[in-house]
Amino acid sequence: MKKIIFLSLLLALLVSGCSLTIPTLKRAKALKPEEAKAAAEKFVNENLLPSNIKATINSATLEGDVYNINLDVEGKNYTSYMTKDGSKFFQAGMDMATTSQSNQAADAQASQIDANIPKSDKPKVELFVMTYCPYGLQAEKGILPAFAALGDKIDAQIKFVHYFMHGDSEEQETYNQVCLRQEQAAKFDAYLNCFVIEGDSAKCVAKAGVDKAKLTSCVAAKAKDYYKSDSALSQSYGVEGSPTLVINGVQSNAGRDAASYLTGICAAFNNPPAECGQQLSGASPASGFGAGSAAGDSAAACGQ
Repeated sequence: MKKIIFLSLLLALLVSGCSLTIPTLKRAKALKPEEAKAAAEKFVNENLLPSNIKATINSATLEGDVYNINLDVEGKNYTSYMTKDGSKFFQAGMDMATTSQSNQAADAQASQIDANIPKSDKPKVELFVMTYCPYGLQAEKGILPAFAALGDKIDAQIKFVHYFMHGDSEEQETYNQVCLRQEQAAKFDAYLNCFVIEGDSAKCVAKAGVDKAKLTSCVAAKAKDYYKSDSALSQSYGVEGSPTLVINGVQSNAGRDAASYLTGICAAFNNPPAECGQQLSGASPASGFGAGSAAGDSAAACGQ
């Protein structure tokens, strides 16, 4: 228990951004790298850890007026900082220029979304995809949590682009999904949440409790007419790739993670509801079928 408490204290100090004064004689000059390593290691081991746990300083690299201290505690690496004279030990290090540029870019993107997307009391949100497009699947995995968070506060639908690129299986799956959306809407989200992970229509039909007879009948008699409506709408919006997000009739550039989709949609409200304050994942889903996240957001699409 004592070990856990001290490790928790160390971790809290390493991520809190606070500085600690190192008890030492007043120094008039900067420490050399090896002296900085020794001073940091002595301070951490004597003041932040119990006697049975030892930290090892891997390196002390001078960065401007401070040393970047890389330390290892029981196999885990932490980065901290220490003043050149060894009098202050702290963690927070922020590149002001980079941070400022990132904030300006984020503000510009938010402004662009606000300027381009008309506002309404109940935004109409349409995500156009191809059922087997890996980037369409990525977008669906990102937007479904945002749809669920906002519920009936928005008029939201998954729709389908006016062309196919992945063979007969994609066309057939499009007819399956458009029928589910139109005739078994209460089962559609459950089916889609399964399909984007499993890629197995029969398995997801069973898992979502879909009425198979009703689905078969719809695919045979109505699916192509339902799809024609989506296709015409896709062309009218100028959709050129899967995925394409349209909010209140205007294409949106919102990112493909759930948090970005929520932000983009909520920017289209005249008066955003409380649901817009929910915290959703900022991790971009992996493209294609399956769970997991991508290394970063993606702007790739399946185009004509």
